[in-house]
Amino acid sequence: MEQPAPPRVLFPMPDRAASIPDFASRTVETDRGAIFLHHAGSGPPLLLLHGFPETSLMWHSVAPLLAADFTVIAADLPGYGGSDCPVDAPGHAAMSKREMAVTLIAAMRGLGHDRFAIIGHDRGGRVAYRAALDHPGIITALAILDVVPTLDVWDKADARLALAFWPFSLLAQPQPLPERLLSAAPEAIVDNALAEWGTPPETFPAWLRQAYTDALREPAHVHTICEEYRAAATIDRRNDQADRDAGRRIACPVLALWSGQGALADWYEKDGGPLGLWRRWADQVEGHAIDGGHFFPEERPDVTASLLGDFLHGRWLMR
Repeated sequence: MEQPAPPRVLFPMPDRAASIPDFASRTVETDRGAIFLHHAGSGPPLLLLHGFPETSLMWHSVAPLLAADFTVIAADLPGYGGSDCPVDAPGHAAMSKREMAVTLIAAMRGLGHDRFAIIGHDRGGRVAYRAALDHPGIITALAILDVVPTLDVWDKADARLALAFWPFSLLAQPQPLPERLLSAAPEAIVDNALAEWGTPPETFPAWLRQAYTDALREPAHVHTICEEYRAAATIDRRNDQADRDAGRRIACPVLALWSGQGALADWYEKDGGPLGLWRRWADQVEGHAIDGGHFFPEERPDVTASLLGDFLHGRWLMR
């Protein structure tokens, strides 16, 4: 028997003056909820995914550069920004990276893209590599920015992670504590993240800070973001472990870029650094550190876009 569609929980649309230059904005309806996105360009399709505490606006400088050669779609992750909030499911499954990836693939199909490359920063990187693992016939190339696999993060976690990247542990705590903290001080959350993770605060103009702060004011979205972190600590770890045990690997070419001033450059040295970790999950992996902080796509947009473009031009599978 067909189940009724879940109720939609929509975020009030932000001021469209805070947008990506020369990009159109729209909402794509799927049977799993609506996805808000920006799109422009022509050529092979490319999906850009953001991290916390940001939205798709993090690509405001990189996306226009890539749109010269690609059809670029910068989407708000499910439960973030202007996208719908999935209805809670047992075990935080609704915000597992597996389910988030399925929703974004549905949105891309709604735009007419059955196969595409995917680039993810931070939380978006976790959704991106899950999409590549689960849907090898759809994801043609994968770029992962300043992130290592979720299973490896937790397996190798120590005091450095707890102190430096507090969202990993704090937002994974049972509700309602994380929700109350985020909702009570969204400005403090955004200011701390943008100032303390290696990127100069002046990188972020006032309009962009305001957009990120506004995205943390709506209670349903705050809850869903916390559910996403709870999923990372539970079901996402189990899914990664199951893939590792089964020997499943990422089939497409992979580019890993990370902050040369951030944690990934030092924490995983004995594992061969981020490249060493990603090569346990994929056969075709290249990459290196970027001179910048965690938010290097905003801090170094020209360098980031150039490296991504070179990778995609060299590795594109849909010629």
